[in-house]
Amino acid sequence: MTQITLDAYVASALHKVHQEVELCDPTGRVLGRFVPTIDMSQWVPVTPDISEEELDRRQNSNKWHTTEQVLEHLKKLESQ
Repeated sequence: MTQITLDAYVASALHKVHQEVELCDPTGRVLGRFVPTIDMSQWVPVTPDISEEELDRRQNSNKWHTTEQVLEHLKKLESQ
């Protein structure tokens, strides 16, 4: 892959980007897209923590479903 070294101004601007952006020339013509790398250590989980009691309840539950039952249930939900 070819590398292009950016000047300090452009590099600084791209460091502040947290989502995909289009890179354009001065006339507005799209040259390409920039996708920033993601540092997963900076992410915060989006799901709530599950308590130990809930984990125990799930593990000790006698209510289980086969894959076939789950797929059948999902198909029913799709047709609603």
